Amino acid sequence: MSDGKQPLAEVFGYPVTNFTDRAVRHRRSKLCPFNNRVPNCTKDKANDPLGVCSIFHNSNVVITCPVRFREEWLIADGASKFFFPENASWTSIAEVNLADANGKTAGHIDIVLVAYNERGQVIDFGALEIQAVYISGNVRRPFEHYMEKPQQRKDFVWRGTNYPKPDYLSSSRKRLIPQILYKGGILNNWGKKQAVALQKGFYETLPEMPTVSQEEAEIAWLIYDLQSDEDSYHLIHDHTVYTRFDSAIAKISKPEPGDMTEFIGLLQDKLDEHLDENPPDAPTLGDIIIQ
Repeated sequence: MSDGKQPLAEVFGYPVTNFTDRAVRHRRSKLCPFNNRVPNCTKDKANDPLGVCSIFHNSNVVITCPVRFREEWLIADGASKFFFPENASWTSIAEVNLADANGKTAGHIDIVLVAYNERGQVIDFGALEIQAVYISGNVRRPFEHYMEKPQQRKDFVWRGTNYPKPDYLSSSRKRLIPQILYKGGILNNWGKKQAVALQKGFYETLPEMPTVSQEEAEIAWLIYDLQSDEDSYHLIHDHTVYTRFDSAIAKISKPEPGDMTEFIGLLQDKLDEHLDENPPDAPTLGDIIIQ
């Protein structure tokens, strides 16, 4: 764990203090060990990738790259148990475009799990979305600083401005909720199950949703976390939450209202400022008496 001196937890798949032959090779060749679509990391820029898989925040390791969740394909295995019977033959297809009734794209599904029969025909499918966390602040600057001399800077201190940290609110409002609303709405209309893989810390920032049994569920929230060993972090399944589609959407898409009296107080303050700066043109009682 970090003592708060710098934000980088994993770079190209390994802790910044790991200098095993494998870790050094991944940094040198900019490789991704987590089943990216190509051997190399492609985050941000394919020719100059931002190879940060996770960052430190409040003594926790926060996953900031969705590919990081593909470690050993635990997420696909977990989703398959929700989508299909135990003995089903299935495979996964990444980045599948989903269109609405007008042919307009609703976005790409991260991973579609497809069940097939002995003749190779599709007999069922389910959609798996992966939700990493957006970063606020600048993580590229400390990353580039470290990558210039990894061995010498393994214990570096970062005091740069715009210190990076996870932005859970934007991650849910700008990414998670729209995806479930648009893509999820189509899939739910088709009667197809969905799974959402996300980290425990991110899930805990969401409103508590009404849960149901696995048999009744339309969405499985697959909650993972990172566990450290001697020189690496490993993805582990923490727990799964089962919900219906409509009740989950209703809960996470509607903000919990605050106290209206506080808002009225704010309006009163603003009104008082406005009237002080721009007094009304109507004559006062004093003006009338003087006349």
